[in-house]
Amino acid sequence: MKLQELFKMQAELDRFIQSNQEITEDVFRKKGLALLVELAELANETRCFKFWSTKGPSERSVILEEYVDSIHFLLSLGIEKDLNTLEVWPDPVVGKGMTELFLSTQKAIQEFLENYSMSNFMEIWSCYGGLATALEFSYDEVLEAYIQKNKTNYDRQHDGY
Repeated sequence: MKLQELFKMQAELDRFIQSNQEITEDVFRKKGLALLVELAELANETRCFKFWSTKGPSERSVILEEYVDSIHFLLSLGIEKDLNTLEVWPDPVVGKGMTELFLSTQKAIQEFLENYSMSNFMEIWSCYGGLATALEFSYDEVLEAYIQKNKTNYDRQHDGY
């Protein structure tokens, strides 16, 4: 998947939110925490770690929406640190179960927040690629869902979210 279109859309949304909300502070760490929260919400919707429960995962559309919520913050973090030159989605992490993928992704995010290098940024993308593969989301589905959620985020700003 070509990422430049997503970086452009996210940069425009970020500028709109910062202007609309009159944000002047550095929000990098807040965006990092938001990404970790969105990752946890995604894990919660998959229920992959809930060994004590027989209830299945949420509907696929709900899981996809949570997934693209994360992508918004991942893009935004890259923009903050001028890492928005990444053009294609790096190869996904393979050979891990869902729980291990979530733990690897969390670790990659934490490492990036402490050392925002391109290699650490790409590792997060690889982990999210692994999650997409495990969840059976195509890159086209992710792109379509991202575009829809991006529009929703603008609507929320207009509605005083």
